[in-house]
Order: sequence, then structure tokens, then C-alpha cells
Amino acid sequence: MTEEIYALWQRMEQGWAVGDATAFASAFAEDVDFVTVRGEELFGRQAVARGHAELFAGPYRDTKLTAEISLVRPLTDAISVVHVTSSIAPAGITTHAQAVVVRRADGWEVAAFHNMIPKGRS
Repeated sequence: MTEEIYALWQRMEQGWAVGDATAFASAFAEDVDFVTVRGEELFGRQAVARGHAELFAGPYRDTKLTAEISLVRPLTDAISVVHVTSSIAPAGITTHAQAVVVRRADGWEVAAFHNMIPKGRS
């Protein structure tokens, strides 16, 4: 289970590395609830892909996302809470996220994601 959950963030990192918003968003459920670091609420995988396409074409072009999972807490056999610290280089941005991941028929996906930049950090 944990390896499959880690693979979701590896998929995000790989999509980010090549600036492919669709690949990045593929880790998220079709009906994901996603809160950005600016507090914007995105509903659905397509909204996540559109938002990240804008980022990859603009301020985060040619950047690298590195994610470090600090917690995988199973709530059931099919639902876990995940805490992740990510860094974006060379932008020097660190984010923290809490995610709810669910196991569906075709594997794990992120069903809810709340991302934030910690106060006092860039």
C-alpha cells in the first residue's frame, strides 16, 4: 500500500519535471477537491491540470518539484491520510500538504488535497 501511495507523488514529480500538467494531475481523482497554496479551490482533475498548465507556462517553467512524505496514516484498507513537504527549485518555495488518498478499482488516487506555504517561509 505505502509503495503505491508513494508512487502517486513520484508521478506528480515526473509530470512537474517535464512541465506536463496532465501527467501531474493524473495522480488525482477525477472528482478531487484541491486547495492551492493561495487558498483557491479547484474541483476535479481537469481543473488541477488547467491550473498547473498555467504555472508550468509561467512562474514555474523549468522548475523541479521534490516531495517528501512524512506520514501515511491508514484510516481503512482503502483510505489513508498523507502529509507531504514539497520543495520547488530553484524557486526556493516549500509547501506542506495534507491529502486523503483512496484505493479504487484501478489503484490509488488523491481524492482531497490541501496545500499551503507555512507562515514565515517562502
